Amino acid sequence: MKTAKIFLVGAIVAMAVSFAQAQDDELTPKFGIKGGINLANLRSGDEVSDENLKVGLNLGLMAKMPITSGFAIQPEVLYSSQGSRINYNNFIAGKGEYRFNLNYIQVPVLAVVNLGEYFNIHAGPYASFLTSANVKDVNSDGSVDNIADYDVDNFNRVDYGVAGGIAFETKGFTLGARYNYGFKEVGKSGSVAGGATNDLKNNFGTIYAAITF
Repeated sequence: MKTAKIFLVGAIVAMAVSFAQAQDDELTPKFGIKGGINLANLRSGDEVSDENLKVGLNLGLMAKMPITSGFAIQPEVLYSSQGSRINYNNFIAGKGEYRFNLNYIQVPVLAVVNLGEYFNIHAGPYASFLTSANVKDVNSDGSVDNIADYDVDNFNRVDYGVAGGIAFETKGFTLGARYNYGFKEVGKSGSVAGGATNDLKNNFGTIYAAITF
């Protein structure tokens, strides 16, 4: 009987230690690297044309700071390549497309809510700083011309908006998708780019993978 009691007490202690360790793991901050692709566009109001999607890179660092077992804050610092493609076909210019290349350092701060063991939803604001910009004229024969009147000084340096998405997360690995909705016009008022882009704003989805530790 004494042996059985000792075994029972030992089992209870082991279960308590295991539960405490699991709780500690859930509440331990995680850091990682992430990368993926942007499917970017410039939208006018709420109108978006899928024909103008531009593929870009999305790379950077992330941290996940648990508040409770089901809720965390996730700040990130990302390099984000955005913009749009605009096709043209007319008698004077011929046939081709303009490629707006806008490269940002983006800082989202997201609230993360777990949906069961493996999935989460996340949403929050972001701010971005434009590091470089150019517009290229890609002709139908494949030749590329830089349009000199469009450079970083023609675009607003700061962008901001909201982001939200869903992710599949296992120990040390995350796969997710996110939508980013910009509030700020990309073209600077009074500039060549401002006149050409009118009230266009950033609009892009991201598909990404992350490794955390």
